[in-house]
Amino acid sequence: MGTIETLAQKLAIDTLKVQDATGEERLYVEVGQVLGAASQSLEEAFLTEMRVRLAERKARAFLNAKIEQVKAQLDAKGQP
Repeated sequence: MGTIETLAQKLAIDTLKVQDATGEERLYVEVGQVLGAASQSLEEAFLTEMRVRLAERKARAFLNAKIEQVKAQLDAKGQP
């Protein structure tokens, strides 16, 4: 992994932590704008990291909900 990817990854992780703590769901857009003024390459890598991580969160939430749904259906049928 190159310098840009490494920095983008670390920045994305930190941005998600701040977003989660503050509830500012679009903070990453503001961070991206700050990056864009200084380095388009880092901005693109950062936004890619953010999109991938946010998409993974959505997919994981969907799967967890599906698992709970299946468990509830099995419980309703009296199965262990």
